[in-house]
Amino acid sequence: MILTDLRFGVIGWGYWGPKIARNLDGIPQGMVTMVADSDSRRLASLAVGKPWIQTTTQTSDIFRSNVDAVVIATPVRTHYQLAREALLHGKHVLVEKPLTANVAEAEELIALAQRQRRVLMVGHTFEYNPAVNELRKLVQNGDLGKLYCIEAERVNLGLFRSDINVIWDLAPHDVSILLYILGKKPEQIKVQAHAHLQPHIHDIAHLDLGFADGMTAHIHVSWLHPCKIRRVTVIGDARMAVYDDTNPAEMIKIYNKGADVHADPVVSYRFGAITIPHIDWIEPLHLECEDFANAIRTGMQPRAHGEVGLEVVRILAAAQKALEVQESQNVKAVLPVLQS
Repeated sequence: MILTDLRFGVIGWGYWGPKIARNLDGIPQGMVTMVADSDSRRLASLAVGKPWIQTTTQTSDIFRSNVDAVVIATPVRTHYQLAREALLHGKHVLVEKPLTANVAEAEELIALAQRQRRVLMVGHTFEYNPAVNELRKLVQNGDLGKLYCIEAERVNLGLFRSDINVIWDLAPHDVSILLYILGKKPEQIKVQAHAHLQPHIHDIAHLDLGFADGMTAHIHVSWLHPCKIRRVTVIGDARMAVYDDTNPAEMIKIYNKGADVHADPVVSYRFGAITIPHIDWIEPLHLECEDFANAIRTGMQPRAHGEVGLEVVRILAAAQKALEVQESQNVKAVLPVLQS
């Protein structure tokens, strides 16, 4: 059965909930009909602005309602239980990133969605970003040549979280971008992270990923940085490309420059033109919501399906484990700096 008129319920009316609801309402034959949030004050403002939307402080009300699909825009620790309940009640589910807080939970949700024959999708919004898709074409078409490395930066001052560290908060974006544009998974991961303001909540982290073909990727995430940077740099042996999410006019720049070593051991440098391709811009969150609705109507797999979310969670979990092992080993391994 192909559904035409879709009714959506949203759980969580904080930062992302209203943004997703706005885009769901913009889909033909789609409408948000119910919102749940534990904070009645948030719901009160919604009741004034959109009185036709039913509100509740009980998530169970949404599960028992006639909505076709549920969006979960709540803290990470709640994702698994809420998504599980939604699926058990026969609802299609879109979960904000990351899909869950650990691998076992993600695997269980995927299996449950398959048994229930329901769509399980994760909010990897950057996979729907037109500039990221342009970058993916450059990589997949071989326009940059053999890839040496990728550098990703996602830093700003705040927003500080008390429930998860900066790796689980910001790194899902760049990990999902890497997996999407490369079409392959890393085999190794190294992590450095520091907790400056809150004990045991790391606010700055560096992730180094190694791939089977020798390519490397470095991800730098931080809540403690004076400048807002959202940038991915791809270094190839033919060209280099930079995706800058903070520069709407020039989101992608392709540099025809590089370095070579031939018979002569001295490195020769190559300098060429900088190309800025035109990007037909559509709000990524709108494209994400369209994909969710289309998957529900047609049964086709959405781009950011559950398995995609699982791969990101696997990498985050591996990074967390590496960090914990490193810290446990370093507790008694701190040596004084040798003086000459």
